[in-house]
Amino acid sequence: MKNWFLLTILFAPLCTGMASPLSDNYPKNPNIDAINYTFRISLSDTTDEIRCEETIDIRYLAEDVTMLRLDLIKASEKLGNKGMVVSKVVSEGRTLEYTHENDALIIKLPVPSTLNQRTSYTVTYKGVPVTGLKIADNKYGDRTFFSDNWPDKGRNWLATIDHPYDKATCEFIVTAPAHYQVISNGLKIEETDLANGNRLTYWKQSVPIATWLYVLGVAKFAVQYVDEFEGKSIETWVYPQDRDAGFYDFAVPTKSALEFYSVRIGPFSYEKLANIQSNSVGGGMEAASAILYGDNSVVGDRNERWRNVVIHEIAHQWFGNAVTEYDWDDVWLSEGFATYFTLLFIEHEYGHDAFMEGLAKSKKTVDDFYVKHPEYRIVHDNLTDMSKVTSVQTYQKGSWILHMLRGVVGTDVFWKVIQSYYKKYKDSNATTDDFRREMEEATGLDLKDFFEQWLYKPGTLKYKGAWQYDSKKKQIMIGINQVQEDGSLFKMPIEVGLYGTGDKEVLIKTLQVDSKFNSFTLPVDFEPIKVVLDPNFWVLKEADFNKM
Repeated sequence: MKNWFLLTILFAPLCTGMASPLSDNYPKNPNIDAINYTFRISLSDTTDEIRCEETIDIRYLAEDVTMLRLDLIKASEKLGNKGMVVSKVVSEGRTLEYTHENDALIIKLPVPSTLNQRTSYTVTYKGVPVTGLKIADNKYGDRTFFSDNWPDKGRNWLATIDHPYDKATCEFIVTAPAHYQVISNGLKIEETDLANGNRLTYWKQSVPIATWLYVLGVAKFAVQYVDEFEGKSIETWVYPQDRDAGFYDFAVPTKSALEFYSVRIGPFSYEKLANIQSNSVGGGMEAASAILYGDNSVVGDRNERWRNVVIHEIAHQWFGNAVTEYDWDDVWLSEGFATYFTLLFIEHEYGHDAFMEGLAKSKKTVDDFYVKHPEYRIVHDNLTDMSKVTSVQTYQKGSWILHMLRGVVGTDVFWKVIQSYYKKYKDSNATTDDFRREMEEATGLDLKDFFEQWLYKPGTLKYKGAWQYDSKKKQIMIGINQVQEDGSLFKMPIEVGLYGTGDKEVLIKTLQVDSKFNSFTLPVDFEPIKVVLDPNFWVLKEADFNKM
């Protein structure tokens, strides 16, 4: 969840077609697989310069690879002399040739690779990060260091394959003044006070994750070990001044959300779950096993909006973190999923009315966005501007697409597919086509039109219709027209509810509305006094539907 989340998707007040796969413009190299990064980082109170000795463990998946490319922002006058300066690259005791231009560190291999070759490289560099690692005072005037890697800012301080398609484990071995505590992904392996007034802290993440999910927090903290979930620690890390309020706020609903998602989706991937107050994000950031929340996230009243941020970021541990989109173009697989699964937990924990209220607020956001951006579509096409990776539609319309899909295939089948999809792609990457294939294999349905019209094309759905009852023939005539003005047509099943005077005089029928003009005749044993289009709120649409 990104910084503008609080302003757009909180539930409390506050193309081209699918014929060919889409791919963003990052220069992927499927012949190179990063296995592990070890970052040995030195921090200081006297300067914002960081020093890093980084070891990258690489597996080559093809023969004759001659270059290893890593992303790393280079220091320059244009950046105010901020950025990183590389001083050395070593592998197996040998100093290697490299170039560092256009924010890419290109390491020349001494000999071409062999298939499945494993080689480690150690890169030494230093500099002041432009962004990605925020070195600044928090709201209490205390110096802090907090990562902010979303979506591709990790390259400002970490030399990595900085893209979600390549997932790796990571280790942060941080030397900093001893008055700081250090939090990162995974498990803490070591904490040792050094003779020079510094402290070494070593965190190890043993499950592969995308680089934007690497996290580092260095500050004065109050730390609470709240509980355990399946033998894994649930922790709260907040500023000491916010100790009481922070421990109160973050105590719930973390464990309940972990239990719900674990039962309904599949196993939690990571070794702990820490909720962390920071000054590098405004809303929340779903870093794997160590979630960052903004400076003002601690309020001491467990209010609904921050509660929902916590739920959302925990949902990301399953979608976005464990199952990660292969391309930025498919980011809805992260944000749309986390948004909908937030609503599903809200329904489980706080009731159906809260779920329906969230859907209604989400729909309003979708409708308002469409008015201003009628050409926007959810799946990008070769994205180049990383500031446009997400929008409110990625979250809210993406969430609604999952809700509609659940309405099409049925709730039981929906959960079955979610579980099989998660199991297949856990700790790996997936595409929209992968998800569609899981749905089609489980249901036997051809869902190409559904995915095409809702994800790969812009547009909105508007119905105008009427109904009339013939008492002699005991049948009801229904007309439903698609009246959206953008020229798009949707093929959608939609329920119609027929209600009589008695409790038993209720009939729910599903109609397939595929054309611009659609008419239906249904036999009815009773005289309806009310007919409701989409009575269970399964379809994202506007509707004007009345008695003729």
